Amino acid sequence: MSAAEPLDETLAFVRRVARDAGAILAEGAFRGHAADHKRAVTDLVTEYDRRSEALIVAAIAARYPDDAILAEESGAHAGAHAANGRRWLIDPLDGTTNFAHGLPFFCVSIALEIAREPAVGVVEAPALGWSFAAARGFGARLNEKPIHVSLTERIGESLLATGFPYDNASSPRNNFAEWEALYKLSQGGRRVGAAALDLAMVAAGWLDGYWEMKLKPWDLAAGALLVREAGGAVTSWSGAPLDVDSGEALASNGRIHEQMTTALDAVRRR
Repeated sequence: MSAAEPLDETLAFVRRVARDAGAILAEGAFRGHAADHKRAVTDLVTEYDRRSEALIVAAIAARYPDDAILAEESGAHAGAHAANGRRWLIDPLDGTTNFAHGLPFFCVSIALEIAREPAVGVVEAPALGWSFAAARGFGARLNEKPIHVSLTERIGESLLATGFPYDNASSPRNNFAEWEALYKLSQGGRRVGAAALDLAMVAAGWLDGYWEMKLKPWDLAAGALLVREAGGAVTSWSGAPLDVDSGEALASNGRIHEQMTTALDAVRRR
């Protein structure tokens, strides 16, 4: 398939692949699973991660053989002409710890970058019945219906979410101080345990803001596009343009974005 195909056609393909991968995960939903440890005791992988990723990588490589692929479990796959500026970012099971314990907050996340900017993104949460999709310039949707970020104007009236890095027990850079500060400033804080879902929920207007550190590009790319196409903002913690390879992201409805960057900056200046 030509890489020059319209983005809406690419999105339709990605949605089909995400549904197929989601069906694999749905087989194991709502029950516990044995898991292997990767970088840390809290960093898990199951047979479902591997099966989901194998399906996604095979489908993309067959349709777009020239494109580069970066997948969580199998790493980088270089296409025949990987310098074409197209890179796929795949998280076959975001929220593996939730999944391994039978908690339904997990998803498939697939994104296509073109010239380092997210162009297509899908977040599929099969146990919850949620299918989020976006293509650059086409808006964001949940189960075929358009979604938009919230209208909350003040951080004091906002519901925020975050996550914590796998090395939080040993590293001094662990997001605990930021959590305390923003929790006190907001109406409440949540820790869902799946970055792609956090971002999707900002896009849907259910959360007003989200921040996290030490993420991977496959955690961020699809969800970041959802937020932007739903009318929100996604940047670094300082407000600089988002770099999905940096590991740091701040997403919001746009209205409270500066209030969040100010709060995060205040923690860093202590």
